[in-house]
Amino acid sequence: MRRRPTVVLGASGLVGQRMQQRLCNHPWFELKAVGGRHENAGKLLEQIPWKLEQVRPTLPSVPIFDLSSDSFIENMLELDIEVAFSCLPSDVAERIESKLAQAGIAVFSNAGFNRGKEGIPLVIPEINAEHCSAFSTSEGPIMCGTNCTLIPMAVPLAALRTFEIQTVRMRSEQALSGAGWQLLFDDDANKRILDSEIPGEAEKVAEELLHVFGTQDGTSVVPAKIELDIKCQRVARRDGHQVFVETTFTHPISLESVLQAFTLHQFPKSVMRCPSAPAHPLHIVEHVDVEHHLWSNGTTFADQPRPSEDLRTGMSITVGDLKIIDKYTLSFSAYSHNTIRGAAGGTMLLAEQAVVEGHIP
Repeated sequence: MRRRPTVVLGASGLVGQRMQQRLCNHPWFELKAVGGRHENAGKLLEQIPWKLEQVRPTLPSVPIFDLSSDSFIENMLELDIEVAFSCLPSDVAERIESKLAQAGIAVFSNAGFNRGKEGIPLVIPEINAEHCSAFSTSEGPIMCGTNCTLIPMAVPLAALRTFEIQTVRMRSEQALSGAGWQLLFDDDANKRILDSEIPGEAEKVAEELLHVFGTQDGTSVVPAKIELDIKCQRVARRDGHQVFVETTFTHPISLESVLQAFTLHQFPKSVMRCPSAPAHPLHIVEHVDVEHHLWSNGTTFADQPRPSEDLRTGMSITVGDLKIIDKYTLSFSAYSHNTIRGAAGGTMLLAEQAVVEGHIP
C-alpha cells in the first residue's frame, strides 16, 4: 500500500508530537510537512524542542508552515498533501480545518471545534464505525475523534449495550498531559498542587457519549437516551485517564455475562486490518494498576514502550475492578492512555479506517 503525503497541524504540542512520533514509521502515511505557529514558521522540525518522554525518533527534516498564512492551503496543495492530522486548539482548528477539507485534503481531527457537527462524523471505531459513511459530505472530508476522557468510559459500555443501558454515573481522574505540556511541566502541578476542576469537561463528555451511542439518520445523528451523571477532575499523574463507572441496565446481568461481553467485544473486521488497531479493544484485569497498565496492545502491557515502532501499544483500554452491585447494576474502572488512544492514536485509527473502507484513495 502506498504512503499518502501527510501534514500534521501542530508542531510543539503534546498531541502534535505524538502524531509525529506515530508517523515516522507508518506504512500508510508519510509526514511531508508540519503546520505551526507564526514564530516557528520557516524552521525545520528538528529545531522544535521535543516534549515527549521517549527519545525523539528519526523524523524527516520537514519544514514548518505558518498556519495563519494566507498561502498555507496553497503550500499544502503544492506539496500534494492528501491527509491532514489536526492536533490544534479549537480556535485555530476553526480557521483552518474546513479550508483544508474544501481544498480536497482529508482532515482527521483531534480538535474540539467540529465535534458533533452535522455532516462531520464523530467516531470511536469499535462503537459507531458506521457513522463514517457520512465522511466527505458537503462539509468536505472531515472526521473527528472524541474527547479523550470519553474513550475509557464509552468502549466498555459499548460492549454492554445488549443489556440496554439506562443510567451511567462516572467520575474521572485525568492526567496532567490532558491539559497540554504547560501543566505537565508545571512545578506546582508535579508537587500535587493543582486545581482539580476541569470546566466544561463533564458536559462535553456527556454530549459526546450520547452522540456516539446515537443512531444515524442521513448525515444527522439522533442522540441516545441515557441518564448521565458525569464528574471530571484533574490529578497529578503524567499520563493516563482513569474512570470509575456505575451503570444500570434494563436486562439482568451477571459477572460471567459481563466478562463474556467484554471478551467478545471487537472492532469491525475492516478496522482490525488497521496498523493501529490493538489485538483487543478491551484488556481485562482483576484490578487496574495505573503504574503498570498504561501501555496495552490488547494482550500485553509494555514496560518500555516504543510507540514510534509499535503502533498498537497504548491503544487498548484496561478494564478491571468489576463488581455486580445487584442484578441490574455494575461498577467498574477503566484506564487508557490519553495522548495515545484518546488523542493521536485514536485519530490516526480513524484515518486508517477511512483508507481500508475506501473513504480516501
